[in-house]
Amino acid sequence: MTRFNAEFSRLYGVPDQAPSVQSPAFAPVKVMVLELARPADWAVLSSVWRAVQSDLELPAPAIAVSGNDGLQLWFSVAQPVPASEAADFLAALRQQYLAAISESRLGLYPSRTGLVVGKGGLARAVPAVDAHTGHWSAFVSADLVSVFGDEPWLDIPPNRDQQADILSRLMPMPLPAWREALLRLAAAQHPSASAVVPASAQVPPAGDAREQGPRAFLMQVMHDPTVALRDRVEAAKALLPYER
Repeated sequence: MTRFNAEFSRLYGVPDQAPSVQSPAFAPVKVMVLELARPADWAVLSSVWRAVQSDLELPAPAIAVSGNDGLQLWFSVAQPVPASEAADFLAALRQQYLAAISESRLGLYPSRTGLVVGKGGLARAVPAVDAHTGHWSAFVSADLVSVFGDEPWLDIPPNRDQQADILSRLMPMPLPAWREALLRLAAAQHPSASAVVPASAQVPPAGDAREQGPRAFLMQVMHDPTVALRDRVEAAKALLPYER
């Protein structure tokens, strides 16, 4: 395994032993990508890059040029989480920090829409050549990203060792810290959210409540993409002690 592959796997790879699932919403992921395009405006996207560190107290995400017309933030979580939760995190970031930006300029991978229609919607690997433009995507350092505003790509394949150096300086988000950040974002959007679990989630199939126990039941509610986000947040709050 090359240095780059090792660093990419450390941050974004899901272990092979992760159980397979039928629904894309429950597929385990460690990577979440937020893209701003048409145009790729680092002055705007950098507000998110800074906020996740200062407001949410999370490690800095990786920065990438898309090879086409966008800039991306690559978030890594230390342990795999359901794709539905990853989509909720990206949607919450967008609502909190990019609400004034047209949805047509934003890409969320995974996204709620993609999961609803049965697609995982993960971002394309970086680095890679864009089939339409012939340009390359690549990870870039924060001190150089501003020079890619007009041309968010490389004309030639990036040096893999240099890409590995960029990734080696990054750390994944610890799972408890990531869940806490998701709660903060949800609380900011729903300050009066009720702690009541919806009726559809209160009554599990016959016998399940006794067999599952309270922790398993709360996990079921939190991972159910059909349950309202604020109610899934309340279930996540109740589960926080188990994550510490």
